[in-house]
Amino acid sequence: MTKIWRKEEWERAEEKINPPYYRKSIEVTDFIIEYEMGFLEGNIVKYIARYKHKNGLEDLKKAEWYLRKLIKKEEQKDE
Repeated sequence: MTKIWRKEEWERAEEKINPPYYRKSIEVTDFIIEYEMGFLEGNIVKYIARYKHKNGLEDLKKAEWYLRKLIKKEEQKDE
């Protein structure tokens, strides 16, 4: 059975999916799409954009993890 959401429920869900720290002058998802970024690049941008407003150092470490993966991927292209 399909759930019909009331406006308030939809707004609460939207806030969880797209919180204010992702909505500055340009939304992070729009930036990622505009620059045709892949999964690794997109996650790097996401974690860098939100680290001051959400998980601090933890988000920076996540961005670093994705960056290391991306660097490894790019190095393998050169082999």
